[in-house]
Amino acid sequence: MQESISVFDMLKIGVGPSSSHTLGPWRAAERFLEELRQENLLDKTDRVKTDLYGSLSLTGKGHATDLAVMLGLSGQDPEYIPIDRISGIISDIESTGTINLANERQIPFSFFADIVFNRNFQPFHANGMTFTAYTTDDQVYSSTFYSIGGGFVVKEERENAAIKSEIKHAFPFPIDKADELLQFCRAENKSISEIVYENEKSMRSEEVISSELLRIWETMLECMFIGCHSEGTLPGGLNVRRRAFDMHKNLIGDAQYESPQQWLLQIRKTEVKFRQILKWVSCFALAVNEVNAALGRVVTAPTNGSAGVIPAVLMYYLVIENHQAGEKEIKQFLLTAGEIGSIFKKGSTISAAMGGCQAEIGVSSAMAAAALCEVMGGTPEQALMAAEIAMEHHLGLTCDPIAGLVQIPCIERNTMGAIKAINAAELALETDPKNAKVPLDKVVDTMWQTAKDMNNKYKETSEGGLAIAVNLADC
Repeated sequence: MQESISVFDMLKIGVGPSSSHTLGPWRAAERFLEELRQENLLDKTDRVKTDLYGSLSLTGKGHATDLAVMLGLSGQDPEYIPIDRISGIISDIESTGTINLANERQIPFSFFADIVFNRNFQPFHANGMTFTAYTTDDQVYSSTFYSIGGGFVVKEERENAAIKSEIKHAFPFPIDKADELLQFCRAENKSISEIVYENEKSMRSEEVISSELLRIWETMLECMFIGCHSEGTLPGGLNVRRRAFDMHKNLIGDAQYESPQQWLLQIRKTEVKFRQILKWVSCFALAVNEVNAALGRVVTAPTNGSAGVIPAVLMYYLVIENHQAGEKEIKQFLLTAGEIGSIFKKGSTISAAMGGCQAEIGVSSAMAAAALCEVMGGTPEQALMAAEIAMEHHLGLTCDPIAGLVQIPCIERNTMGAIKAINAAELALETDPKNAKVPLDKVVDTMWQTAKDMNNKYKETSEGGLAIAVNLADC
């Protein structure tokens, strides 16, 4: 049975630094509040406790999981909350020892007693969390959620999640695998983005699809703009200096502009030499993930830790490959990328806690490669080949963030994923699909098998790799 996953499920607007460890727990807290309302318990609740398990516990501090839980319980929306309000809300909770539950009810709250980091893993998923409410009439209500990557939250094991949590609508072109997508493209004589567009039209109006895709792009563009114009040191204790600011300053020179849109136009006017192409792409990717690391607003694509790849590659297309491209190509790119991401989610995972960084940077690189290939004139066969090439060369990539922060090596990995995506698209465009040896579905299967074989210490636990080879003193 196919999962009907929208492009807007794969590309979500939220707050950094992590989709599985920040956005997911935030959304889970919101869902818990809704359950309390449904049970008529919200008005009687006078204490809420959150237990974090597995990867959420092991790297939760570095990923701001505790802050996300508090913001979610406070009734704040990660898509729309003003970023500059976040620190104030957290400071108020800490200083007053209270939380404004659901933005409706002030109750006592302790940083130390009401958010518990449990190192043990729950059986259903590596990212488990249990919320417990205690009421004035001595009732106790608990609910367990699992953050399965990309901001997706379910209430039970992976095998049942699709059946019970995600099938909300039947698409005219139901797709689980890349081969099914290709069959629809051939039968309908349509591109990947056109097939995806037909599916989206079965859920919402064309006007909404257009406006929401452009809102996603505007968020990406603004994120890159902010990152390129912000200097200083990232929070968290590693004292990582922002690099996008200096790199951008060296590339843009004395150009004048006042908005992200004018900035984009200015870059398009800039004469870019071959070596600078690599620098620009890296600058765009760095900018996004430095914003992400600073709890800024990004687009989960398909995760926050890999949020820089797709905007960097789309910017590459707009400022290097096609200066005439506009809204049509931007929407085409995002629709194609979203579908490739959904195929990986259905057949494997987009959670680093389940599959290592191949599930994040690898998937985002595959998404960007397929999208770039299509907008550059590639056939559906070539676009799927581009996705396969990109993922093939990320297989086995571990997730071992130093100090549990989405900074080292996460930020640089976005630049590598973006460059690989461009290379993969170019290789696919120069290849006859008849000569392809490995179909995308085989790579998806291989990625999932690799994920299952990978040692847990390389799955976003900070218990292996760089996370233990390098300590804070070295940084």
